[in-house]
Amino acid sequence: MSKVKVHAGDYQGTGSCGFGVITMPWQPGDGFSLGKAYSFSEIDTVEPASEEAAIRLGGAVGWGAVGGVILGPVGLLAGLLLGGKGKDVTFIARFKDGKKILATTDAGTYKKLLAAVF
Repeated sequence: MSKVKVHAGDYQGTGSCGFGVITMPWQPGDGFSLGKAYSFSEIDTVEPASEEAAIRLGGAVGWGAVGGVILGPVGLLAGLLLGGKGKDVTFIARFKDGKKILATTDAGTYKKLLAAVF
């Protein structure tokens, strides 16, 4: 299981990803569950976080929350494409139920998420 640090969007906190499921952190109203679990088939899109992508994300992500995260996505993406191990990737994911997140995870998990929506 890999950690997924959610910075902004419809969830906040640290979730996990593994075995074809991405689990979002518990939010008020979730009852006794440990968080919302999405199978990879419930992910609509995954894209690297960029200024343009953050603008498209709209009102769910304020620029204050995005500012520190967007400082180096091009470098992170280049590291991922060049095969850098141990790199973290900040990305935007949209789920088929309309929820969306701005999150960071390791490069390997990010590749699995991309493959799931390809």
